[in-house]
Amino acid sequence: MNALTLPDTASAPRLLFTDLDGSLLDPCRDDWRAARPWLARLKQLDVPVIPVTCRTRSEILPLRQALGLTHTPFIAESGALVGLPPAWRHARLERPGPDGLVVRALGVDISFIRQRLRVWRERLGARFTTMSEMPLDELMAFTGLGESDARLARMREGSEPLLWHGDDRSLAAFREGLAGDGLCLVRGGRFWHVTGTSHKGSAVSWLIERFAALRGQRPLTLALGDGPNDVPMLEAVDHAVVIPGSHGLEVVPQQQRLYRSKANGPAGWAEGVSHWWGRAESVRPAAMVAAGAS
Repeated sequence: MNALTLPDTASAPRLLFTDLDGSLLDPCRDDWRAARPWLARLKQLDVPVIPVTCRTRSEILPLRQALGLTHTPFIAESGALVGLPPAWRHARLERPGPDGLVVRALGVDISFIRQRLRVWRERLGARFTTMSEMPLDELMAFTGLGESDARLARMREGSEPLLWHGDDRSLAAFREGLAGDGLCLVRGGRFWHVTGTSHKGSAVSWLIERFAALRGQRPLTLALGDGPNDVPMLEAVDHAVVIPGSHGLEVVPQQQRLYRSKANGPAGWAEGVSHWWGRAESVRPAAMVAAGAS
């Protein structure tokens, strides 16, 4: 939460939460060269860098390998799923899958979301196209993804992206109908996203509490994002950075400790991290949660 009193900055462990597309990653391609020096420094100092994204679990797993983030958690589908590596799980209560990760669903199942979307399309005459309905070649052209990545993007578990074709009045009625089902409609960079009541902020708060329970100490937290769907995440941490987005949408979190970077993409990401944690003495090594905590 955006607490008025920060943890002791000299002794508190640190967590960094980051949006991917348009923030840590270039908005047009998976390129993070400008962020690499800070990623290397944070890894050396044992500061977890935690992706928080609308991408699917299937998309994130290979990206974690490329980014060198296989020992940190991730939040997928705008807060619907949380992936926990061994150091972040309760050893006696949570059993990992074949990839060594425990995946916790914080949202609702995709089958329920799709069933209710069919209902509201028929009942309201709502005009939209879901990602799962888009022909693969159209999805590739719209997103710039290659075929294999586009297929991974369609492997949804707890959210459904869609393109809205109606007017603002019908959008409001659509949003109200979804709310009656316990579903939310959130604006992302390219798509609207239909999710349960979980969002990036609630998932971030859940991970902060998990870390504090296992570590016995509340961390100092920083989050960086560029889109409207990042606002709850930016409001859930101690320090926040808004990176200018190519979408032109307003991003206005209720956050006292906010910095707006001048650069965009990974250069803006590095600028934001430097603003809050740039002094040599401001980021100290912090021991990670003990692996296999009970």
